[in-house]
Amino acid sequence: MADTNRTARQVVDHMMQHDRFSQWLGIEVLEVKTGASTIRMKVREEMVNGFGIAHGGIAFSLADSAFAFACNNRNQLSVALDTSINFIKEVRVGDVLTATATEEHNGRSTGLYTIQILNQEEKLVARFKGLCYRTDKNLI
Repeated sequence: MADTNRTARQVVDHMMQHDRFSQWLGIEVLEVKTGASTIRMKVREEMVNGFGIAHGGIAFSLADSAFAFACNNRNQLSVALDTSINFIKEVRVGDVLTATATEEHNGRSTGLYTIQILNQEEKLVARFKGLCYRTDKNLI
């Protein structure tokens, strides 16, 4: 398992190196395991909407990055087929969000993942579900 986790980390490091949007979000990769990932970011002032709360796209994008890191980290290029998110609690400037992606199903051609986003108080702020399609291409 150590070798597969090492490959998983190498794939995610490669993805982060080329992922300008995740870099702009300020994402920090906390943990990578085969089929899973945990990442964190701090909400900045330019991320809020007209109501003074974080734009929903911020939480969605954080979850989408965690999803991408989890479903691709076996070094098999995977793309999103379907995603959805439930916003549970508002997010404000200064909040630190942690997204944890968990693999629910790892099939030959598809994978199903759930991502929970917690704030710095460990309160659930959003829940994301992603279904991916697996190609026959490697990332690295």
